[in-house]
Amino acid sequence: MSEKSKLTKAAGIVGFATLISRILGFIRDMVIAGFFGAGYTSDIFFVAFRIPNILRSLFAEGSLSVAFIPVFTGYITTDGKKSAFNLAQAVLIILSVILIIITILGIAGAPFIVKIVAPGFISYPDKIARCIELTRIMFPYIFLIGIVGLCMGILNTLGHFAAPALAPVFLNLGMIAAVFISQIIEIDPVNCLAYGVIAGGVLQLALQIPFIIKYKIPIIKKPDIRHPGIEKIGKLMLPSIFGSAVYQINIVIGTMFASLLPEGSVSYLYYADRLVQFPLGIFAIATATALLPSLSRQAAVKDYKGLKKSFAYALKLILFITLPAAAGLIVLKEPIVSLLFERGSFDAEAVKLTAYALLSYSIGLWAFSCVKITVSTFYSIKDTKTPVKIAAISIASNIILSFILMQFLSHSGLALANSLASMINLTLLIIFLRKKIGRLGGGTILKSGIKSFISALIMGAFLYIFLFFIQTKSVITTMIIYKVGFLIIVGFIIYIAVSCILNKDALKDVGRAIRKKG
Repeated sequence: MSEKSKLTKAAGIVGFATLISRILGFIRDMVIAGFFGAGYTSDIFFVAFRIPNILRSLFAEGSLSVAFIPVFTGYITTDGKKSAFNLAQAVLIILSVILIIITILGIAGAPFIVKIVAPGFISYPDKIARCIELTRIMFPYIFLIGIVGLCMGILNTLGHFAAPALAPVFLNLGMIAAVFISQIIEIDPVNCLAYGVIAGGVLQLALQIPFIIKYKIPIIKKPDIRHPGIEKIGKLMLPSIFGSAVYQINIVIGTMFASLLPEGSVSYLYYADRLVQFPLGIFAIATATALLPSLSRQAAVKDYKGLKKSFAYALKLILFITLPAAAGLIVLKEPIVSLLFERGSFDAEAVKLTAYALLSYSIGLWAFSCVKITVSTFYSIKDTKTPVKIAAISIASNIILSFILMQFLSHSGLALANSLASMINLTLLIIFLRKKIGRLGGGTILKSGIKSFISALIMGAFLYIFLFFIQTKSVITTMIIYKVGFLIIVGFIIYIAVSCILNKDALKDVGRAIRKKG
């Protein structure tokens, strides 16, 4: 099987598994919105939940994966599985010790961490005390998800993508169950939700273990902590901590600024981000997850021509999918937010303010997605320094833009700042990647991207017209589902029809990915 076919099949598997996870994630967020709305309680929980999540992005699913996979792949390719599996065991032991230390320090230093992440809470003693309590409950999640991240890297390199991609399903199940359990037994609902995060982490790890055993990764025998691969991973991991998680860091920056804005601003940004995460996770992150092992194999045998072809193929695929997704979210922002979240404590005003944030995030969806692919390409050739230097510029841009735009657009200005910073990040990454490995097939990527943009623009225009004539606001949930569902189906048909004329090649590639998802 060619690398292009392997990439397409793996992306299809990860995307399909992620789709299941994201659907459950929406159900989870609908439950949370219904019970807690967008205000005092939800703001506290989302800030506390954001802290272990950013550490997950920085260490577990971010720098660890991008540092481990290229080195692990290299040992499998050149030295064989025995040496590579010994490396995996050594990393598991060392990582466990590091994560235990981080967890202990995090629990002890929770007051300091919360004051940094949510400076606006400092003026409210009860608010910050509750946030500290929740942060301490959820901090052990970083240990669990850190080990899950390593298992994900091992299994993905070995060609197994389903179990790692399905892991978030169990986090969502744990949190959903916790909310309903809190209604049955006498326990604080928010605290119970925090314990649900830990339960979800345990379930995520439990899912990976049978597959690690199946591939005969040594766990019990004495590890070789002097394995030369350890030093290689360490050198790659340290600079990649920020480079691989710019989006999440910028989200945290948005949370920091939002804590200074009116109550509910943190929650509006959270719910809007969750909607953007749907296409981002299913397509961009799924493709990047599948792409890194593929690129690493090509880099290990110095097939740079093939590597550039894989990169261009992935980028065209992502633009073909994310541009219409962004157009759909922009046009249907209020109906979608209303359908998913408007119930219980989540009122019409919360819908409108969340929709504003969703508009601003959606503008940068294509850039968020392309950054994931481009950063993976840097890491496949074991260059972690360039992305982190560019990340520093992106983060600085986000801080400056956030400070300026929040004065005029409030919380939606923070989302727009993140989108603009990602565009800056992507532009610089492409420029430096081209300097590093030569021509990237920019002409074909741009041509395909323009076709996808025009197709998405036409789709968006038709959706806007249909939306004008169809009143989506209704007190009956089933009617909203029918109307929004109708508009989504119409948009899909229009985009496919236009793509059949303008962008047949990209359409064929997506069809191939769907057929090979299993």
